[in-house]
Amino acid sequence: MREQRVLIAGCGDIGTQLGLRLSATGAQVFGLRRTINQLPDSIHGIAADLSNPASLVNLPACDYLFYTAAAKSADPEVYRATYVDGLRHLLEALPDAPRHLFLASSTGVYHQHEHDWVDEQSPVQPDNERGRILLASEQLALNSGIPATVVRFSGIYGPGRTHLQRQVQAGIAAPAEPLHYSNRIHRDDCVGVLMHLLQRAEDGMTLKPLYLASDDAPTPIHEVMEWLAKQMGVKIKTRQPVRRGGSKRCSNRRLKASGYRFLYPDYRSGYASLLRG
Repeated sequence: MREQRVLIAGCGDIGTQLGLRLSATGAQVFGLRRTINQLPDSIHGIAADLSNPASLVNLPACDYLFYTAAAKSADPEVYRATYVDGLRHLLEALPDAPRHLFLASSTGVYHQHEHDWVDEQSPVQPDNERGRILLASEQLALNSGIPATVVRFSGIYGPGRTHLQRQVQAGIAAPAEPLHYSNRIHRDDCVGVLMHLLQRAEDGMTLKPLYLASDDAPTPIHEVMEWLAKQMGVKIKTRQPVRRGGSKRCSNRRLKASGYRFLYPDYRSGYASLLRG
């Protein structure tokens, strides 16, 4: 890749890993976040608050913009400030329009809950405020006048994202009934997907406005937790119902048709790597 200027806004875990990958290809990478002292040297830090337009000054012109901000809580006001207001403030503050905008969104926009398969063509009618805010963020990006691609990630797991392992370690698993399908993607595949789509844009390929990014294997959550318990040598003592979005199965057909190959195509390969680590 010839040197490109890339701005990663909301440069947290995924943004930092993406920045490291991009800088290794020779790209000039800028990472925007509130505190920049933890950013690696290869990412040029920009200390700013996306919710505060006055802090978004002297931003660099960039070829590609990745918006990977993550809300710090589930409070709808925090969601709106992060995903809608923050994106709007940033787009207004940029000195020039980037060649392409990539927005990290979530499968939380889907309302389906009867184990339905969902893809990019499935209707989205979020039944909660957080989902409606995420959908508003997507629409803001896609209607910005900048070529834009939204990536809806399913449940992200990986280094530092160990909620499920901690539950299992405590002897807790979901019950088999009611059946609840879960969908996930390893953190490294999130980064891989964004790199893949950027490379396709660089190669002059036409990107779709929307990709659903989830691994090959939607699985009932109790099966995942029981497998983890077996790998960890833990006895399940308590069954607790899942408190998360509706039971659905996410299709990655469009993403794989674009040429992406998963590092961790299912929960076994991904969690086995984490447990070894």
